[in-house]
Amino acid sequence: MRTVVWFKRDLRVTDHPALARAAAQGGVIPLYVFEPDYWAQPDVSGRQFAFVRESVDDLAIDLARLGAPLVVRVGRVVDVLADLHARVGFDALVSHEETGSAWTFARDREVAAWCRDNTVAWEELAQSGVVRRLNGRDGWAKQRNAFLRQPQVDVPAGMTGPVVPSDDVPPLVAGDHCPERQLGGRQMALSLLGSFLTERGQHYRKDMSSPVTGEWSCSRLSPYLAFGCLSGREASQAAAARQREVKGTREGWGESLKSFQARLAWRDHFMQKLEDEPALEHRCLHSAYEDMRPKVPDAERLAAWEKGETGMPFVDACMRYLATTGWMNFRMRSMLMAVASYHLWLDWRVTGLHLARQFTDFEPGIHWPQSQMQSGTTGMNTVRIYNPVKQGKDQDPTGVFTRKWCPELAPVPDAFLQEPWTWEGAGTLLGNAYPAPIVDVSEAAREARDKVWAVRRGGAFREEAQRVVHKHASRKDPQGHFVDDRAPRRRKASVSPAKDSRQMGFDF
Repeated sequence: MRTVVWFKRDLRVTDHPALARAAAQGGVIPLYVFEPDYWAQPDVSGRQFAFVRESVDDLAIDLARLGAPLVVRVGRVVDVLADLHARVGFDALVSHEETGSAWTFARDREVAAWCRDNTVAWEELAQSGVVRRLNGRDGWAKQRNAFLRQPQVDVPAGMTGPVVPSDDVPPLVAGDHCPERQLGGRQMALSLLGSFLTERGQHYRKDMSSPVTGEWSCSRLSPYLAFGCLSGREASQAAAARQREVKGTREGWGESLKSFQARLAWRDHFMQKLEDEPALEHRCLHSAYEDMRPKVPDAERLAAWEKGETGMPFVDACMRYLATTGWMNFRMRSMLMAVASYHLWLDWRVTGLHLARQFTDFEPGIHWPQSQMQSGTTGMNTVRIYNPVKQGKDQDPTGVFTRKWCPELAPVPDAFLQEPWTWEGAGTLLGNAYPAPIVDVSEAAREARDKVWAVRRGGAFREEAQRVVHKHASRKDPQGHFVDDRAPRRRKASVSPAKDSRQMGFDF
């Protein structure tokens, strides 16, 4: 029997159930397809393409060592499969389940139809804690945790298969300037995992929220998890082993590793949302919010936000940092989306596409649920409107980050750095070297809050919100990874957003 292993977001040979299944069945044809139509989608970018190419090259080296060279093709997957079927023949196709975009879902349906028409058995296997065909979230955490505790799948001990030529891979998407982008490949992932668990992650819980300290203390594993250079189970079990090593110490490791495990769990939680409701990539999770913001954005505000020229220093610094590095810690990602949605009143679908392209670690199953959560359109999460001035003061207290990425603010005294419009010397600076704020920060937040809560007061709101909660809200679990993330029934001014545990992150 001969089996094609179709690699997608699983660019590794370790803990790879699909590869192991194919190797046990007989001859193996490992296949990766660079799809031009995918790389023409509006949510992809040159930084992602470069990362994937590097990761595929790394995968090819590992597969060659196992005796089954990777076949790399360019084109539509069904056309590639048809060509391989005619050239060398195969009986089965095996791959991992993918929680992707509407485009990848439609592509998979085409592949399923081709397999049926050509009597090829296609088997899709789980590679994460995401569970297909759920009826609700009750019991999901238990299923997810059980999967993470299962032994990792062994690397096949040698494989055989036909020699099949590969294609040259041209640039399929325009390159973008991201000089500090993380490099792709499993070897980079393993290096980062090791340094995080033995050195960098010691103060993860304390340092994760600031872009100053988070750059070092966060694991930086997100792109490797997104494209499967490392499995979530590998990361979780490695962290668990380290937790056992440091148990009883007082060096900060225990709480930091517990937080890291929680972020891995929340990662699966958000991916499960898109798995259960693919339409949330394009539609508000709660329909009452569908027409709340204009579908056609204010072009001036959108351009200022995208370029890091809003006149809000910490927002601009974070956006410029993201453009240069392709990465941002979770709290600042949330702030960027929240400022766009509330202060600038831009639709999450438009701003979400820009951020998707900026993130080297773009993962649809995380990105779109988070875009809606930070924009207040889920109907169940606490409405959180970040104050960008306060965030700057809290997360960059010395101003070192803001000054590095907004050098135009060099003349501004420290006391006025995050709100230079209040400085008496701002007259010659704002509107010239650095833009004046595009909105009044306080007034814009008040207006947005009133609009969002007005929707929540609608008569039919609660009934639909309860359906959303049943399908998507987290539940407490025995391992303590989750808290109930549904919103309070009424607004409570006494609850500080900074202390609100319902808004959890996954600061990789």
